[in-house]
Amino acid sequence: MTTIFDVLRRPLMTEKSSYQSGKLNQYTFEVSADATRTMVKDAVETIYEVNVESVNIINVAAKRGRRAKSRRLMVRKPGFKKAIITLAAGQTLSVFEGVQ
Repeated sequence: MTTIFDVLRRPLMTEKSSYQSGKLNQYTFEVSADATRTMVKDAVETIYEVNVESVNIINVAAKRGRRAKSRRLMVRKPGFKKAIITLAAGQTLSVFEGVQ
């Protein structure tokens, strides 16, 4: 059994997520592997005290790379599950705000 604090692992800070947070009012989190949309919505609304309009969940595949000498494929990074959360208009998360 997981609690609401185990559902959200960490915020994902990339160029795409910074664009989404600035223009589209969407925020991206890495979530646990067994998290569902309702679990993510409840966790964000409880922890950050905001209203969530929608949650999109994506399973990100593992990244593959090549070894230099043997040329065999090897898995470098494991896959994970991420959630893109859309908030109501006018609401923000303080985690994603940069230097003002």
